[in-house]
Amino acid sequence: MHNRGGTLRRSLLLALLGVALWALPAQAQALDCLIYPYVTVSVSFSTDGVLDKVTVDRGDLVKEGQVLATLESSVEKAAVALAAARARVESAMKSNQVRLDFGLRKFVRTDEMYKKDLVPLKDLDEAETQKILAELGVLEAKENREVAELELERARAALEQRTLRSPVTGLVTERVLYSGEFVKGTAVLKLAQIHPLRVEVIAPVMLLGKINVGMRAEVQPEAPAGGSYTATVTVVDLPNPSYRLPAGLKCKVRFGR
Repeated sequence: MHNRGGTLRRSLLLALLGVALWALPAQAQALDCLIYPYVTVSVSFSTDGVLDKVTVDRGDLVKEGQVLATLESSVEKAAVALAAARARVESAMKSNQVRLDFGLRKFVRTDEMYKKDLVPLKDLDEAETQKILAELGVLEAKENREVAELELERARAALEQRTLRSPVTGLVTERVLYSGEFVKGTAVLKLAQIHPLRVEVIAPVMLLGKINVGMRAEVQPEAPAGGSYTATVTVVDLPNPSYRLPAGLKCKVRFGR
């Protein structure tokens, strides 16, 4: 808030209630204001690479989560395929399970024979050792399978990093890069979230302390947009669900009681 030359600059957040005229006191003063996007975003990849495709262009409306661009990712796709193949391998698990089953049966038979003094202690010891090694083999196979699944998850995450998605629902205001260009932390596109909108009002000093949260106001964008929008001063910006109002318009606003 700055007091310069008898005027007071205040950024007021206006929540749009509907497209309707609102009865104002005759003495209500019209103040200059300017409509801004709620937020502007420069979007870029979190990793380096060659830009493969840009699926949107300047002026396009995009939704949050929509794919905007992709990097060349043949190596990452191959890594995912390899990791998926490793995660699907079951031969090691099955072969070790067979060894364990056989080791258990052999140990039981040898133990029974040892109790009847039909085999020496070394045979029982050998059978027990084979059983223990088979159990360790099954455990190792399970651990290898878990590692393979984690490697698959990591490969998929690396591939996903090469896909750029929109962080907001809004409008593409600028396209910075094109297919074939090298991306290294560079913005690919610039977006503007225009629902809700933010309205900045220039108010005179005499209104200091008289414009409060909850107060209603009538916002009148300049031509050709025109119209009259009843709003409320809140912590919420100016909703624009139908995208009828472009950002950057000059406007007039009247505050009521």
